Formats: sequence, C-alpha cells, structure tokens
Amino acid sequence: MRKLILITGVLIAFFLLSSSVFFKNKTNTPHKNGDIIFIVNPSGQGKAIQLATKSKYTHVGVIFFEDGKEMVYHAVEPVMKSTLKEFIGMSADDKYEIKRLKNQTLLTTDVINKMLNTAKANLGLHYDLGFSWDDKEMYCSEYVWKIYHKALNISVGALKPLKEFDLTHPAVKAKLTERYGKNIPLNENMISPGDMYNSELLE
Repeated sequence: MRKLILITGVLIAFFLLSSSVFFKNKTNTPHKNGDIIFIVNPSGQGKAIQLATKSKYTHVGVIFFEDGKEMVYHAVEPVMKSTLKEFIGMSADDKYEIKRLKNQTLLTTDVINKMLNTAKANLGLHYDLGFSWDDKEMYCSEYVWKIYHKALNISVGALKPLKEFDLTHPAVKAKLTERYGKNIPLNENMISPGDMYNSELLE
C-alpha cells in the first residue's frame, strides 16, 4: 500500500511538472531575430509623440541574438544596442510588446545578417531631434524602418508628412517650436512607432 502511494505521488508530481512546463511554453512565445519591440514612456518628448501620433507607443527597437543573448538595437542618444533587460527598463512600467513579420520565410539567415550589418553600421549616430529623413542622424522608428527596408525593400508602416499628424495640442506645439522655431518642416516624410505597430505586415 505504501509503495502504491509513493508511486502515485511520483506520477502526480511528474504530471504537475510536465503541465507547468507545457503551459509555460504555450504562453511564452520565444523571441526571434528581427522581432520589433515596442515600449511606452511618456517622459521627455514621449507625451508629445503620443498626442501627435494617437498611439501609446513612444519607442521601438529590433532584436538580434548575439552570442546567445537578446540584444536590442535602437536609436536614442546615440544609436546603440542594449540588452533586452536594459531596453525594457526604459519603459514606464517595465512592460513591452513584440511584433514580427507575418511572413517569417523572408527572414533567411542572409537577410538577418544583412539587417544586423545595417544596424551595426549606424551605431554611434546622433539621435535625430529634427526627425529628418536623411541618414546623417536617426530617430528610433526611422532606424528600425530603414533596417527592414534596406534588407527586404518593404515598408513596415507607411511614411507620411509631419503635417498629417495631429499638431494641435499645446504640448505638441511647444515641442515643435522648441525643435524648429518658425521653420516647421510640415512636408517632411516621417514614420512613427505607432504607424509601425499598426503595419499590416506585422503580427
């Protein structure tokens, strides 16, 4: 009888352990090379970005595995790479969201290498406070958008001129005046974290 109870206990323990592993794997999708990671931080220019773009997302990066570690390439000051933990630590609530290409077959080893080389080539560039579309400096969504565009010739989010964002809120107006004075580049094409997040190419 004691032996039966012992065997039953072992089987129950094995079942519970197997179940916990199963549900852990089921609910935690592993990250992949090329994943686009979004965070929310309304500090600094973040609030103005939220108001102008009508999106909660204020910062974006792209994940690549290096030596088994998840590194996030992103444009702050300067363009840099951070560990996943460091990047998540920039969010207001330590939360993040991942999106990736629906068509993962596009991300071959050669393409991933090309993306990573593009990301590395721009490390150290200054953050583009003026949100211009040249490659002299880069802001976060521009950096990630161009990594994908240069490697795959696809647009993860549609570009649109500054004038098509909501520029009516006083906080947005104040930030525009701070950056541009009276010469606001209303026709400059831009990409926002929110427009990338809403891209039909991503899931």
